[in-house]
Amino acid sequence: MKICLIGKNLTNFVLAKNLANKNLNVDVVFYGNTEKKFSQRTLAISKENFNFLLKINNQIKIPAWPVKNIKIYSDKNNSKELLEFKNKKKENFFLVKYIDLFNSFEKLCKKNKNIKLKKLNYKSRIKHFSLERNYKLIINSDKNSKFNNNKIEKNYNSVAYTGILIHEKKVNNEAIQIFTKFGPLAFLPLSQTKTSIVFSILNDFKMNESQIFDLIKKYNLNYKIKKINELEKFNLKFFMPRSYLYNNTLFFGDVLHRIHPLAGQGFNMTIRDIKILSSLIDEKIELGLELDESLFYDFQKKTKHLNYIFGVGVDFIYEFFKLDNKTNNLLSNSIFNVLGKNKFFKKYTTLIADKGINI
Repeated sequence: MKICLIGKNLTNFVLAKNLANKNLNVDVVFYGNTEKKFSQRTLAISKENFNFLLKINNQIKIPAWPVKNIKIYSDKNNSKELLEFKNKKKENFFLVKYIDLFNSFEKLCKKNKNIKLKKLNYKSRIKHFSLERNYKLIINSDKNSKFNNNKIEKNYNSVAYTGILIHEKKVNNEAIQIFTKFGPLAFLPLSQTKTSIVFSILNDFKMNESQIFDLIKKYNLNYKIKKINELEKFNLKFFMPRSYLYNNTLFFGDVLHRIHPLAGQGFNMTIRDIKILSSLIDEKIELGLELDESLFYDFQKKTKHLNYIFGVGVDFIYEFFKLDNKTNNLLSNSIFNVLGKNKFFKKYTTLIADKGINI
């Protein structure tokens, strides 16, 4: 049988390679041009998920930079460190350029005999009903699809700006998250001379690129900046469908969940979904069962509550700091003083960031 993946994107390339490794035939179908390849966008990938990518990528080296230390600051505390997650011996996570990972998996998929890329030449968007007749199982991660209207959605009224800092050479294994009154700002190391920035700015603050550059320089704590590359931007929203299924189609990737980027967990959630779907397929194959729509129902049952809890948790962090920066309440300072000294809190938080929630 063949499995159809809708959308020419990173999620589908990783999923297709994983399915092909099980000797399953996969068609990656897409309409017109592929999704925009963000040249400035980076992905934070947990250590466990990074190892999974290496495994299905046949151990081909993926350009990545290890991050061992994470520090959190807030406007309210005048750049005083709130929390630190430090691991001297191991990496907390890896930073990967989106375009590098996209190109790596696209190349592998094009070479794999079990994977076919098919461009559909429709004048309108992909005609879903025609795919339903040709494939028993369809997985849709095309974020431009219009099939799912019943959803939980929240508009953050914010725009995320991403770019690359070019700076003087330094030991660069420390990620910094600053909760500013304008929105969260992250400095994410890519090499000894390059650092990625993600600045999520509320729409209430009308700023041009020059003003954003000035703010980045103002909040910069670690780098002697030489240049800031041109910024790319995208609107932010929280999104999850109430149902993961539409007939014989499973929603996936950006069609399944979108969360605030402050914790760098969006693509990590997708990788965990791929791992769970992969294990469910293995179970059916081992039992000699047919791969049918029951696979998708099992996937929804196993992941829906986990994804929702995780997404709401990230949303809570965002709203907490947003409110905290607006108030003069000193209680939050006491809370962070306690949490910063609590080894169990730090260990459990690091574990969730690496492996997700398992209930």
